[in-house]
Amino acid sequence: IRHIKHNCISSVALLIKLLRKSRILNHPNTNKMTSQIALAVTLSVLTLLTVSGNILVCLAVYATRRLRNVTNCFIVSLAVTDFLLGALVLPFSTLYQVTGEWPLGAHFCNIYISLDVMLCTASILNLFAISLDRYFAVTAPLRYPMLVLPWRVGVILATIWLVSVGVSFVPIHLGWNTRDLSVQNIREGDPARDCRFELNPTYAVVDAFATFYLPLVAMCWSYHQVFRIARTQAKLIISTRRGSSSSPGTTMLTLREHKATVTLAVVLGAFVVCWFPYFTFFTIMGIRNEDNPPRTVQSVVLWLGYANSALNPVLYATLNRDFRSAYAKLLCGGRGCKTGTRIPMATMEEGPMSGHAPLPNRAGLLPRTCVLLQEIENGKTVDSNTTTGATVTIIANGNIR
Repeated sequence: IRHIKHNCISSVALLIKLLRKSRILNHPNTNKMTSQIALAVTLSVLTLLTVSGNILVCLAVYATRRLRNVTNCFIVSLAVTDFLLGALVLPFSTLYQVTGEWPLGAHFCNIYISLDVMLCTASILNLFAISLDRYFAVTAPLRYPMLVLPWRVGVILATIWLVSVGVSFVPIHLGWNTRDLSVQNIREGDPARDCRFELNPTYAVVDAFATFYLPLVAMCWSYHQVFRIARTQAKLIISTRRGSSSSPGTTMLTLREHKATVTLAVVLGAFVVCWFPYFTFFTIMGIRNEDNPPRTVQSVVLWLGYANSALNPVLYATLNRDFRSAYAKLLCGGRGCKTGTRIPMATMEEGPMSGHAPLPNRAGLLPRTCVLLQEIENGKTVDSNTTTGATVTIIANGNIR
């Protein structure tokens, strides 16, 4: 066995030596092919994660009665949008990115670009709608069921898709996005195997501000308000237990406040990191009327934006414990995944609250999609600041004060 092992190692070493002498391993075409294969595998994995993750969100809502409510419509809409992006856009983006050529014709190129713009815009606007939903859930939980009605949710979702179509298919197929106001990629002299998204200053600025910068400012403001109110609630609860400041309940509440802060930072930070570079690059290239933007930079910022659609199932669903339970049932044959040590739910989610039972499911009071409230609501604090005053309702240990 040792002899055979020695001979095998010697043979491999000799083969590598011969390949190096013949310069096959160092040939430019070999290096290029290796990099293309690595790029294709990486982008295909991202596409697969985007499609499978968002399918899992939709299946979780369909299979779990507890998740089928009005507020989760925004989560489902986001998942459907990101799934369509992964299924209809990312495979062609991968093909074009790896080969550097567009083999499917100019007309299909314009349809592909329109789908890309429409679905990315719809994804961003769905995230914006989720931030507003959570803002109203925290600032006015008692009025929330009257504010977020099914028909209003339907109007919001219809508006999201109308705006998305209005900034994609309409201007691209009418030529409003080009400098000469003609339809891109089908003019005489356009490269036959290229697929370019042309920009003029007006379209670039209007699209970037309407579909990204203004929603970004609104999201930052709404999440800041959510964080501010949640922190005030936590301080109120802690102050009511000042006499036993070292109690496990107070410590658990402080930890929940920290966890909620981290959650908000991750949610908003992922959105900014993924999309801010693309829209900044997009706006600058449009204002400068660049015909041939740097291909490498354009590819990096574009795929960074695509990555947000793969992260959304994690950031906007997995952080919700109802979704986590649904995922466990779906992935483990409908019975949930078993772990070595089972931590009691009262200890893990509610904290040891002096033996009091946790609050029942507050149907109609608080939406289960609010990630921040899920980290502190069982603490238990709810703020019901209305437009008429600064009334604070504290729900502690099942009692309303």
